[in-house]
Amino acid sequence: MHIYYYDENFMYTGEDIISEYDEMPKNATNVRPQEGLYLPEYDEKDRVWFESASKEYIESMQPKPPLPNDITTLKKQAAFLTLQVTQLQKGGAS
Repeated sequence: MHIYYYDENFMYTGEDIISEYDEMPKNATNVRPQEGLYLPEYDEKDRVWFESASKEYIESMQPKPPLPNDITTLKKQAAFLTLQVTQLQKGGAS
């Protein structure tokens, strides 16, 4: 059986597998934390895990958009210049 450990502040600390005949440790539960929690905290009374992370913490954990590299920038500039040359050629041909 899977068990999920928590510390003295009821914060998630990890999981383990024990035999169904073993006694449940005092700082553990068989209630699995739901996916997507950043800092799971356990409520012993209601036997449920909940999110304890602040909005700022969650936002800080989001991946940052990658910065464009030099090659990407040059490709965009070349495409823009090609477009401009094409437009000039069309304008001059009329």
